Amino acid sequence: MSVTNTRSPYLHIGRASELRGRERAWYRFLEMLPAILSIGTLVLLTVLSFVTPHIVAYFTICFSAYWLLKSIFLSIHLTHNFRRLRHHMTIDWVGRLKNTKYDDIVHMVLFPFYQEPYEVIAESIQALSRSRYNLKNIVIVLAVEERAGEEALRNAQKAKDEFGSLFLDIAITVHPAGVPGEVAGKGSNIAYATPQAVKSAIDTKKIPHEKVLVSSFDIDTVVYPDYFACLTWHFLTAERPLQSSFQPIPLFNNNIWRAPMLSRVLAYSTTFWQMIQQERPERLSTFSSHTIPLPALEAVGFWQNNMVNEDSRIYWNLFMHYDGEYDVIPIAYPVSMDANVAGSFWGTIKNLYKQHRRWSYGAENIPYIIFNFAKNSRISFVKKARVLFVQIEGFWSLVTQPLILFAVGWLPLFVGGAVFNDSILSYNLPKVSSWFLTTAMLGLIFLALYASRLVPPRPDGSKKSQSVFMVVQWILVPITMVIFSSIPGLDAQIRLALGKYMGFWVTPKDR
Repeated sequence: MSVTNTRSPYLHIGRASELRGRERAWYRFLEMLPAILSIGTLVLLTVLSFVTPHIVAYFTICFSAYWLLKSIFLSIHLTHNFRRLRHHMTIDWVGRLKNTKYDDIVHMVLFPFYQEPYEVIAESIQALSRSRYNLKNIVIVLAVEERAGEEALRNAQKAKDEFGSLFLDIAITVHPAGVPGEVAGKGSNIAYATPQAVKSAIDTKKIPHEKVLVSSFDIDTVVYPDYFACLTWHFLTAERPLQSSFQPIPLFNNNIWRAPMLSRVLAYSTTFWQMIQQERPERLSTFSSHTIPLPALEAVGFWQNNMVNEDSRIYWNLFMHYDGEYDVIPIAYPVSMDANVAGSFWGTIKNLYKQHRRWSYGAENIPYIIFNFAKNSRISFVKKARVLFVQIEGFWSLVTQPLILFAVGWLPLFVGGAVFNDSILSYNLPKVSSWFLTTAMLGLIFLALYASRLVPPRPDGSKKSQSVFMVVQWILVPITMVIFSSIPGLDAQIRLALGKYMGFWVTPKDR
């Protein structure tokens, strides 16, 4: 079913400061909402630990039991998707395409970059050149930042000179620096680059826009040989292909063997979460590398240029434009990127924190969703309620659950007073809760197993002991949940609530 509507003037709203009067005040409150809910929960449990510790103790026991059940539930989804991924990696996707009309599908691949070295750019393009798909149906767009200086432009031109003859085209765009109203980063870069490249590489060749799929990749994204064949098959068999985005599984394998343990745990944790979400497509939104049909992008004016997390916001732009009739189709097929690695251990810790704070800043979508829902009566109440619950609960649990499980929930034992400490409940709280948490942590065995089957072969010259650490590293999960989930999440929500809006932080990449 085709849905048409007039584009909302609020479709590209980025923050409250862009509004006036009551609308500005309302949006400002909505920006505070994630922090109010998260901090309110933690403060309430802390206060009740002093006043009525038995209530918090019962809550902690129940919450630990809930966490165990949730861990089992998510593990089942992960297992299903892992099997699906392994199966999809064995399929001859080019062979499947022979039964479809695919010869006219053109892929435009966006590679925005800042100051990454040429080796990173070349590695990603070389992977594209090994695709089992007609390379003359692939357009590469090297989206350069003007603020990166002449070196970045020279690297783009060098890549075009080296690889240009292999593809339909390699277009180079230069995103101007200091454009008023923009947030400098990936979103503003690709929002500028895409229409420029469409004019120079698509329209001049008279390619119908409905035959063009636009993939937004990080510059370190390395595709597997059958990726574009798999993507094309999913597009051609989708129920409503022009109203669907396509989401692969992000693997952070490019440099995984030289990444510290914390970086590896967080990298695979992100992959596993995306795999779980693929089994729940009603909860899935676009993340990092993703693909959108060109007509849909044009309908919403491309990616927002005033956002930190443009990858998820573009989905909500499309969801609002098509009155909720827009899908994210999971592709149980991977693309590979870099794990977050710096030149030193503490540098890596700092970068991991910044990366996860940026991802957690996706809470900025909550005010956008609520504000636009209030303006759009064409989306059903049931769909609105389901979406809001998923989004609000997701960002709330990101911050609160690890702290409740490993810190706040145990406060009654320390501040509950003599009466509580002499009670049977005080005696049973650590025993019962620990049993639930320990049982839930047994799921780490599955994570270690799946990670060991996703990791690339150990490179020559590396120590055999690294293979052991690939398994042992999962004992760090409770630490990573607090330090790289709760704390940066709370940091991001507080910044949003105070109006201390974040800018885009570029994850460093090197070779």
